[in-house]
Amino acid sequence: FLCILIFSLQFPKTLSVVSFGSMVNGVLTRVHSQRERLNETLVAQRNEVLALLSRVEAKGKGILQQNQIIAEFEALPEETQKKIEGGAFFDLLKTTQEAIVLPPWVALAVRPRPGVWEYIRVNLHALVVEELQPAEFLHFKEELVDGVKNGNFTLELDFEPFNASVPRPTLPKYIGDGVEFLNRHLSAKLFHEKDSLLPLLKFLQLHSHQGKTLMLNEKIQNLNTLQHILRKAEEYLAELSPETPYEDFEAKFEEIGLERGWGNNAERVLDMLRLLLDLLEAPDPCTLETFLGRIPMVFNVVILSPHGYFAQDNVLGYPDTGGQVVYILDQVRALETEMLQRIKQQGLNFTPRILILTRLLPDAVGTTCGERLERVDGSEYCDILRVPFRTEKGIVRKWISRFEVWPYLETYTEDAAVELAKELKGKPDLIIGNYSDGNLVASLLAHKLGVTQCTIAHALEKTKYPDSDIYWKKLDDKYHFSCQFTADLFAMNHTDFIITSTLQEIAGSKDTVGQYESHTAFTLPGLYRVVHGIDVFDPKFNIVSPGADMSIYFPYTEEKRRLTKFHPEIEELLYSDVENQEHLCVLKDKKKPILFTMARLDRVKNLSGLVEWYGKNKRLRELVNLVVVGGDRRKESKDNEEKAEMKKIYDLIDEYKLNGQFRWISSQMNRVRNGELYRYICDTKGAFVQPALYEAFGLTVVEAMTCGLPTFATCKGGPAEIIVHGKSGFHIDPYHGEQAADTLADFFTKCKEDPSHWDEISKGGLQRIEEKYTWQIYSQRLLTLTGVYGFWKHVSNLDRLESRRYLEMFYALKYRPLVYMLNTCGLFYTLLAVSNAVSVLCLL
Repeated sequence: FLCILIFSLQFPKTLSVVSFGSMVNGVLTRVHSQRERLNETLVAQRNEVLALLSRVEAKGKGILQQNQIIAEFEALPEETQKKIEGGAFFDLLKTTQEAIVLPPWVALAVRPRPGVWEYIRVNLHALVVEELQPAEFLHFKEELVDGVKNGNFTLELDFEPFNASVPRPTLPKYIGDGVEFLNRHLSAKLFHEKDSLLPLLKFLQLHSHQGKTLMLNEKIQNLNTLQHILRKAEEYLAELSPETPYEDFEAKFEEIGLERGWGNNAERVLDMLRLLLDLLEAPDPCTLETFLGRIPMVFNVVILSPHGYFAQDNVLGYPDTGGQVVYILDQVRALETEMLQRIKQQGLNFTPRILILTRLLPDAVGTTCGERLERVDGSEYCDILRVPFRTEKGIVRKWISRFEVWPYLETYTEDAAVELAKELKGKPDLIIGNYSDGNLVASLLAHKLGVTQCTIAHALEKTKYPDSDIYWKKLDDKYHFSCQFTADLFAMNHTDFIITSTLQEIAGSKDTVGQYESHTAFTLPGLYRVVHGIDVFDPKFNIVSPGADMSIYFPYTEEKRRLTKFHPEIEELLYSDVENQEHLCVLKDKKKPILFTMARLDRVKNLSGLVEWYGKNKRLRELVNLVVVGGDRRKESKDNEEKAEMKKIYDLIDEYKLNGQFRWISSQMNRVRNGELYRYICDTKGAFVQPALYEAFGLTVVEAMTCGLPTFATCKGGPAEIIVHGKSGFHIDPYHGEQAADTLADFFTKCKEDPSHWDEISKGGLQRIEEKYTWQIYSQRLLTLTGVYGFWKHVSNLDRLESRRYLEMFYALKYRPLVYMLNTCGLFYTLLAVSNAVSVLCLL
């Protein structure tokens, strides 16, 4: 019994049926599986449960999402609802994420807590309940598309066996804090006896830069010598003034085996030596992380962002060009500042180099996207390096949608490797990928060069387009999700560590599935079935939240910093009676507060949805004006989604007669003026609203809050973590527009009655930003993570070599044929068959 109990506590997902749960009358009771609980409920509440499941079955063949399942429950008679609410079935119902209906069967995907899934299937005619494995559930789900003919071999991807030796937590509190868990687990394992510290010694002996040895030289060859030298150096430094520069004792240190890198003065070097002595004597994870974070390991960084128009001016609002560009430009400035400070504190004279690797666009008129190299404003050592897409016919000159870039990326990687070698005169120390295409190229480069890789998804498209996996064939001509999902799966498993802005991105919340979590198990019928794609408990996940550029975005109350020179231009944008391509419709009552939004014009950003909410809500229209900044009406759009959204807004203006209360402004590319625009909206006692159907993070949310503008943002994704509802802003549900509009109207009504309420929310937002969302905190954490993961990768099996061999096969046998299909669509099914056949042969 004790052995089973211990095992179940260590591996609760493995023993879901034989794990043990609560105390009842002093007796430890067993936690029942979902199948057992449903069986018991069918006995106790047979009629009520069947009433609900019959309603679900009556919907016919298809998929019901969580909100649809709850809607069916709420449609039951009130008496039936109350009976169900009193039983165990209701708990199961609340945690069911989707129902697959293939009469007489209904299969349920149950998520009792983030990262933990169970699958059951009910035959409503025979009243049989079955527990399914992920592969069985996915096979059943595929019948929605393929019907009963889906009996042929399907490649199943399972990364779990390759990660069996990688430690991972079971407690939810460690999700997104992988480095802390890793340090706790591996430091205990690595330092359990003196000889096990040899990898640390070898790690310190490896460090050099530009031919200069760092930390330790050849005079220190064993642990005994290292400890002796450290104690000797400690005694020497203790008698020096703390401010004594390293140069004063450099020669003496070099004689005993210590090289530069320990610090720039006696105080800092002494602190580093004592940290290492503490590790050698009595290691603990906090000391280890501090020590590793101070080792000189990162001098050259490469950041990948191939798609869109990447430049510093005149690009924001262009297709595929928005928050990611802003994020990276702010990121590199903060990284440079932190790297310069660390290099100085380490006592070194090197200069860092940060390269943003993006696509060169020869025909991007009016931008700098055609220039090979461009210095990042406000930096000394950061440059944008542009490499063109290329085919056998030559350079691709025009913009290409982010959904169409896949055929160019492998050649792009090879060309980029050559250009990086020219610029860096060596290899980078860290490669950071952004979005699906950047992460794929980062994976290929990291694999080729053998350097540490970091992945930043920003947004995983699979979560933005519901059922885009099961019905991928319907969407593939337009979005090529088969390529993108394959690239995402490859990159997230290849990378050394993943950073996200919020926990929502990894594991969602109690009620919503995280972006990465949605890749745990899914299927692309006819291509492959993912039975274990990623584990949100993997210690590679870390939450590192960005901030806003404090030189541009600062509180509206800082009057001396306000950029009043922009006010005439802003007033022209907002209040001019002229209608043109820059601004459409006019605001008649200029004294009203302004409800403001600014985003790319695409389906997921949901700007047209906000316009519709406003148009339908008379109370909101009486209280505020609506101003939308998005889309570029100054020229014909090349983006199909943007065209569709534009048409929707034009139609809504006419349908609800919005002219007079609504202003539509084309995308604004001057970031500095945009910062003052936020503050100007504050002057009107307005608010910012972010209505996206899903938002991975929400940089505009942070920008608005940093300026002191009360903010309403989608509850679907990252903004739900940024904002504390009712204190630092408000959550709105984009799928319940009427409620969202009422929430907005309630706020402005309360502010009209009590103006201090506006101030209260504004101050709450500013406080929240100061606590969690600054670039200084971000850059410090990112560089520390790089040091820690670089160390563990060297001294343990975190390089996951077996997994990478598996990924090589996946890339060659699945991704490459899919990319080839983009250019040869007529061979689609032939290539699918060939790819599957080759996969079978390789596996056999």
